[in-house]
Amino acid sequence: MDAQQLADLLAEVRDGTVPADEALARLRRLPYAEVAGARIDHHRSLRTGHPEAVYGPGKSPTQCARIVAEMLSGGSGPVLMTRAQPDQVTAALAACPGGTAHRPDDRGPDSADSTALATVVWRVGNARTERVVVASAGTADGPVACEALAVLSAFGISAASVCDIGLAGLHRFLEEIDTLAAADAVIVVAGMEGALATAVAGVTPAPVIAVPTSAGYGAALEGVTALLAMHASCAAGITVVGIDNGFGAAMAAMRILELAARSHGGSE
Repeated sequence: MDAQQLADLLAEVRDGTVPADEALARLRRLPYAEVAGARIDHHRSLRTGHPEAVYGPGKSPTQCARIVAEMLSGGSGPVLMTRAQPDQVTAALAACPGGTAHRPDDRGPDSADSTALATVVWRVGNARTERVVVASAGTADGPVACEALAVLSAFGISAASVCDIGLAGLHRFLEEIDTLAAADAVIVVAGMEGALATAVAGVTPAPVIAVPTSAGYGAALEGVTALLAMHASCAAGITVVGIDNGFGAAMAAMRILELAARSHGGSE
């Protein structure tokens, strides 16, 4: 249940269109509902403005399906399932039609033969006008960038994807400076030494959210080198999320954009 749903329910009780016992039954679902061994936090949208997401690893396909169904029945915002295996995607979409699976491949959403982990989105939010860029250093960073793009799309953000602009080929980065400078927020996805985040933060006034990835050889330490480099950046004000955490980066961007929208009198 989100803030608008709660306000509507209280108005319906006041007007007599919803009996008090029915309203009480609905409110019993707050702050959580126990389903398939999980406690679904229906109250989260009221507290933070965004619902929780379903994290695929560690859950059975049946659990994923039941949890998604509960979330769809108990709120009005987008529902997300991240890092989902193919069998989890199949089960959840069978139980809850209307979702879209985003996978990091060249065939776009809903590629039936893809074995890659997917981000699945149900009940996409209304389109927004903020300009968000997801910039990735190399194609090896694509899966993490794909996750960020999918999460942003759930909230109505059609982000621009700028791929393969790592600083080993500086001319590729320079071609995208105008796009980066015009953004309202930039998510930078980079492995290896993670230098792209510093370069981006030096050419745009927008908030920069850096995502280190586990791409790279031995000394990259499965993303630790990029993580530390981004934290140690000489470009002031970079936000750094965890290794491979495209979801977290997108949600950080949404918090920033929502705050900016409220300060201007309402969301897009």
